[in-house]
Parts: sequence; structure tokens; C-alpha cells
Amino acid sequence: MLLVLALRGRRGEQLARIGAMVEALAAAQDRLSSLHDDRMRDQERALATRLDAAADRTQATALAIQQRLSVIDAARANIEALGGQVTSLAAVLGNKQARGALGEVQLRDLVADRLPASGYAWQHTLSNGTRCDCLIRLPFPPGPIAVDSKFPLEAWAAMQDAPDPAARSLATRRFTQDIRKHVADISGKYLIPGETAEGALMFLPSEAVHATLHAAHGDLVAEAARRGVHIVGPSSLWAVLNTMRGLLRDARLQDEARRIRHEVEALAEDTARLERRVAALRGHFANMQQDVRDIEITAEKIVRRGETIRALDIPEDRKAAE
Repeated sequence: MLLVLALRGRRGEQLARIGAMVEALAAAQDRLSSLHDDRMRDQERALATRLDAAADRTQATALAIQQRLSVIDAARANIEALGGQVTSLAAVLGNKQARGALGEVQLRDLVADRLPASGYAWQHTLSNGTRCDCLIRLPFPPGPIAVDSKFPLEAWAAMQDAPDPAARSLATRRFTQDIRKHVADISGKYLIPGETAEGALMFLPSEAVHATLHAAHGDLVAEAARRGVHIVGPSSLWAVLNTMRGLLRDARLQDEARRIRHEVEALAEDTARLERRVAALRGHFANMQQDVRDIEITAEKIVRRGETIRALDIPEDRKAAE
């Protein structure tokens, strides 16, 4: 009987262990199922993200291709319009007013590229009522320099296209007359003592015209220089503007140096004033220390006198004590 009971007890324990194992297996299976579901969801999200990124890249590629096709179409349109632009340029150069405007635009571009905005003025009116294309505001010396744009293209073209020496000689005489007239106008209008520099600039927007003038008519260039008019082309004007830029920078540095010197002098005065006040404060502090020492000495004397009084042997006090 006891053996049967023991066997039943062991069987119950085994059944309980088996039940616990089954429950543990079920819990593990549930965890595995949950982990599998989480991983599946993560993979689905990653796949969706990759598909979205691929769609964005495809859309960006299509947009880039479309933009490049637009650029190609624009380039083709520009090439088709180039012939018309050449014709328009010839028309501009053939019109005297349009040619003058083109020279002024080129002058503006050069000046604005090399000088600060405060260093020049467009269409400046001088005290004599004349107006120059540009006034470069250099400090004295040399002073403000007037710049005027001239474009004698017709006479130069006639000189280049002359069919025979007689026509070339006539065109050359016309070209030199135009240059002399421009030089006389600039010298008479834009050179004002005390207001402008002793020289002015005549700007030729064409390198070809400028080169022809200096190569074949050096005497005319020297004559213009003697009258205070210096003839420059785009390249030489660029070099002159670089020099003027340096002058403006030096003038600005000198102004800043004067301001710094003024501030340093003011700082030196404030420093001297501070030293005087510190010396006065040091004197007051020394007097205060002497007063404190005198007070301490007086207090010590009072304490010693009190101790002396306390040490006196007074008979009345002794009798009262007995």
C-alpha cells in the first residue's frame, strides 16, 4: 500500500513537471511568435522605406533629365538667335547714340568691378555746369579724375576699309580730327583747378581703335597727354583703375590711422586722469590707515587705563567685600 502511494506521488510530481514544461513551451512559443511578428513588421517598414527612396530617386532622375532637356532646348534657341544678335550688334555699332551707350555700359562695368561704390559717381555735374560720364573721387593729390567715353568707330572703320591710299589718307585725317575734337572737349570741360585733377581720361571702348591710335598716331597721343587728357582702352583702363583702387585704399587707411591716433590720444588722456585719481585715492587710503592706527592706539590706551583702575586697591571696596 505504501508502495502504491509512493508511486502515485511520483506520478503526480511527474505530471506537474510535464505541465510546467508544457506551459513554458507555450510561453516560449508565444514569445517566438511575437518576435517573428515584430521582425516581419520591421522588414515591411524597411522595405516600404526602400521603395519610397527608390521612387524619390527615380523621380529626381526624371526631373534632372527633364532639366537637362530644357537646357539643351535653351542652348539650341540661343544658337538659333545668335545670328540675329550679330545683326543687332552691327546695328548698335552703326548707330552713334547706341554705340555711345554701349561704351558707357562697358565703362560702368569696369569701374564698378574695380572700385568701391563710394569711390566714383556717374553723370557727375561739375561746377562749370558740364557733366562727365564718370568722376573718380581720388583725394588730393591728384584729386578727382573725370572719365569720358568716346567711340570714334565710323572714322576708324572707314580707315580700315579704305580701298586705296587716297581714301585711307582721307579717313585717317578724319579719324585724327575726331580724336583732337574729343581731346579739346575733355580738356576744356573737365579740367577745373581746385576741383578736379590736372588730368582726365578719355575711354575708348574698343581695343582695336585704341591699339591703332597708339601704334600709328603716337604724336596725337602725346599731344593729348600734354593737354591733360590720357587716352585709355579697356585693358589700360583696368590697369589704371587698379592703381586708383590702391590710392583709395591708402587714403582710407590714412583716415583710419588718423582716427586711431585720435582715439589713442584720448585713451592716453583718460589713462593719465585715471592715474591722478588713483594717486588721490591712494592718499585718502593712506590717511584712513593712519586714522585707524590712531584709533587703535587710543583704544589700547583706554583699555590699559581701565585695567590700571581695576587693579587699584581701594579700602572701601575691601571692607565692603569683607
